[in-house]
Amino acid sequence: MSPVQFVSSSSHAPSWLQLLLTEKFYNACIIHEEAKKNEKNVYCLDCCISLCPHCLSPHRSHRLLQIRRYVYHDVIRLDDAAKLIDCTSVQSYTTNSAKVVFLNQRPQARNFRGSGNFCSTCDRSLQDPYHFCSLSCKINYLVRTKGSLSGYLFECNYLPLPECGLDDGLMTPDSVLEPAGSARTSSGSGGYGGVDCRTTLACTATTEIVRKKRTGGSGFRPPCRPACSPVSEISAGLMNRRKGNPQRSPLY
Repeated sequence: MSPVQFVSSSSHAPSWLQLLLTEKFYNACIIHEEAKKNEKNVYCLDCCISLCPHCLSPHRSHRLLQIRRYVYHDVIRLDDAAKLIDCTSVQSYTTNSAKVVFLNQRPQARNFRGSGNFCSTCDRSLQDPYHFCSLSCKINYLVRTKGSLSGYLFECNYLPLPECGLDDGLMTPDSVLEPAGSARTSSGSGGYGGVDCRTTLACTATTEIVRKKRTGGSGFRPPCRPACSPVSEISAGLMNRRKGNPQRSPLY
């Protein structure tokens, strides 16, 4: 039996929690199926139903929880979850500058338990010091080992939506820019993004020679040539070679 099925069949979990973990979010609302942005991504704790943004008007005074999507799975903000349940030891993830926790266990390609830290319910690999990969895994563990959720659920009489309003709820992992030191070329020269500084120096020297030739400075020699820029030396030789007198081709 999965953690969600275990919790939903348990009499120790309140109805709002059972339905929160079993509800299918981000399905189109059948009442507003013709409207745009009709995905059901809000959960009403008082009515124990999922809502789309167009269904919110009668529920404005209720406790509302926005459900978000992270890597194709339902998550909620850690700040919101901590008002309802003790989230200690549940691994959180940072996305869109906010910490989120997964509602349910995620499927795994294979169950392989090596060395390290793992979820106490589903054996998913975790970072230290976490012991659960989702809220349902922790709830499953508490009901199975302690037989009750007493002391782990909090009374919350006020849970509004964010003041800035609803967003689409689609969250992406934060991007980490690769430091400049890790982008150096294999030869050890200081480069970034695959651009070699030697090519840059050669192109700069050639440009200066062409500019001087066009302004009449035929005897110009660059005061300092890069030692590692053979392109600039070849270009300088070609630019300083004078033409001879024109010769007429012989007539036969």
